[in-house]
Amino acid sequence: MKRTRTKIIYILLSIFMVYGCKNDDNSENLDDFKAENRKTLGVSAEDLLSDDIYKSLTVELLFSESYRPTETAILNFKNFLNDRLNKPGGINFLERVIPEEAGAPFDNTEIREIEDKNREVYTVGDEISVYVYFANGKSANDTANSVTLGTAYMNTSIVIYEKTLMDIASSSPLINLADLETTALNHEFGHILGLVNIQEDDIHNLHEDTAHNKHCVIENCLMYFESNSLRGIRARFSGTERVAELDPLCIADLRAKGGK
Repeated sequence: MKRTRTKIIYILLSIFMVYGCKNDDNSENLDDFKAENRKTLGVSAEDLLSDDIYKSLTVELLFSESYRPTETAILNFKNFLNDRLNKPGGINFLERVIPEEAGAPFDNTEIREIEDKNREVYTVGDEISVYVYFANGKSANDTANSVTLGTAYMNTSIVIYEKTLMDIASSSPLINLADLETTALNHEFGHILGLVNIQEDDIHNLHEDTAHNKHCVIENCLMYFESNSLRGIRARFSGTERVAELDPLCIADLRAKGGK
């Protein structure tokens, strides 16, 4: 009788231990589903550009009601991605309205916290995802002489400071908001695609502007350091070319990683 009771207790303990381990594994899996979207900037360039692993892309656009980007900018952004990425399964855009965030101007930690709270779409299966947040405030890095239009801060994460873009566009009749948004979106996505030499693996050794790290040496290129600066914007909008394009060196670097 004593042996039987001991055996029953042992079996119950074994079941409890197995159940406990399974619960622990599930907790780890719940944390791990974000892992593919929590890497350093530029490491997913080839995954985004080629169709070797990921056949499709979902871009999740988040914004509050008063800070929605223009339809023109979203369309321009889609065209930019379709021109450069090999995604036979398609590039899909998902737009979501979220409440305005308090605490602006936002520092980098706050921007990451906003993403962690609001992002819903993550890379899964053969579909990679990118998150873009249009902030209802400015960057904490802004100074009297410079402003931040946007930042690519992880392998699939971008913040666009929509409040800043709106303020700049309203300050001059020459500056078109849609063109401004397009430039900021394309420029920051260029950084996600590894431009310029983000992971130090570009095929052109002299392509990076060493005076302004991770930007292009070609002045009229989208990835030139001033293409996304206030001074560069004002200069460009006073001319005929309002949205900068990628130069041939940048395009060649993207093609070397599987892009179009």
